[in-house]
Amino acid sequence: MSAAEELPAAEPCSSASGTAGPPCFIITHSVSKRHNIGTIVRSATAFGVKEVCLVGSRQFNTFGSHGSDAHVAFKHFDTLQQCVQHLKDVEGCRVLGIEICEGALPVHEHPFTGSSPTAFLLGNEGQGLSERQMALCDGFVYIPQHGPGTASLNVAVAASIVLHHFAVWGAYPERERHGFKF
Repeated sequence: MSAAEELPAAEPCSSASGTAGPPCFIITHSVSKRHNIGTIVRSATAFGVKEVCLVGSRQFNTFGSHGSDAHVAFKHFDTLQQCVQHLKDVEGCRVLGIEICEGALPVHEHPFTGSSPTAFLLGNEGQGLSERQMALCDGFVYIPQHGPGTASLNVAVAASIVLHHFAVWGAYPERERHGFKF
């Protein structure tokens, strides 16, 4: 088994290819709740992500994706280091962690740069990104919060917000609308 392995997709990824802006990737590492991966995949499809990079366990569940997993490419990596190396060397990505930390930039200000592809690293639901994970990032974005309580969003919700901002910044074309849902 290779360090990076293509996972089957029902159809080729057509979401971010050919869009106005640079490609976008998602890296999931240590996301443990089954519904979160599915919801992240659903958002990845909606917001034009080129590829979802799954790190670690080969066992993952797309529960909650509602069939959207057929419309986005997946790639599995044994380690986070291998994933980041591939994204930087092969895809030319800048890796941004989604984390509330020193130096993180507010996502609504669209702190994305140039025409380089961007990969967003998501941490564990309870702990966020570890120091080792953060050391692999080129920068960080955070989602400003305005209500009382803890400064915490569900990992899938955070991914959705960041992906939406990236798609708007990258001028991804809106897909055809039909129906009455959102």
